[in-house]
Amino acid sequence: MTISRFHALACPLDGGPLQLERSSWQCGEGHSFDVARQGYVHLLPVQNKRSKDPGDNKEMVAARQRFLNSGYYQPIAKAVCQTVLESGLDLGEISCLDAGCGEGYYLRCLADTAPGALSLSLLGVDISKWAILSAAKQFKAPAWVVGSNANLPVLAESLDRILCLFGFPVYQEFARVLKSGGEVIQVDAGPEHLVELRQIIYPELKVPRQAKHAAPEGFEFMEASVVRYNLTLPDKNSILDLLAMTPHLYRASAEGIARANALESLTVTVEATVSRFKKS
Repeated sequence: MTISRFHALACPLDGGPLQLERSSWQCGEGHSFDVARQGYVHLLPVQNKRSKDPGDNKEMVAARQRFLNSGYYQPIAKAVCQTVLESGLDLGEISCLDAGCGEGYYLRCLADTAPGALSLSLLGVDISKWAILSAAKQFKAPAWVVGSNANLPVLAESLDRILCLFGFPVYQEFARVLKSGGEVIQVDAGPEHLVELRQIIYPELKVPRQAKHAAPEGFEFMEASVVRYNLTLPDKNSILDLLAMTPHLYRASAEGIARANALESLTVTVEATVSRFKKS
């Protein structure tokens, strides 16, 4: 197995191809983007930021790293890796982007799972500089980029697979950067996902929406599967780490957060839908 950095990056200012020259990525128009000493590159122009420090903050990233590295979501990672590899083994080489990669857990799992005959060209993009910094420190092989799914710094038709895991898909951009026949592997929370935690932090739960498998514009729905299991969080720290890596941290009231803080252990339902969409 060969793991390499994805190199078909595009200038976020003019869309032209970037070339790696020593310690910076440069385009033909003279724009230059330095590679940080940890190995990542910042390709999110200041005018595309919605805040001074967008995305997950340093504490949230640390919580996600602790939680995922403890193996609590390993069944989800296994299902994602199987989906990528089973659908792409005939390619011999897979270029794969994790769009909203966080601290890189799923790309590390993919690299660990891939068979020896397969070559992987990997790219992780996240809007949080703290997430990308964590990813680059843990796994050097991929290209790690601070960027946005809304304007991916990637050349057109250069990717075989895109992962979008509990994230924010931008299908128009995904279709632009995928090769013909390329696929999006998407993970979404199911209606029972973390229901026990939600019952604690919210006064009442909304009626869950029914799962839909309609393909987004420009894509064909291929298949979907559900990963469902019970997960026991053995201590206060693991519960708080889980809460910190979900949107519920911001949506719950102070009273709800206080109830979660009082827990010593908790068993929750994990339910995630893994879907495949092929570029049509």
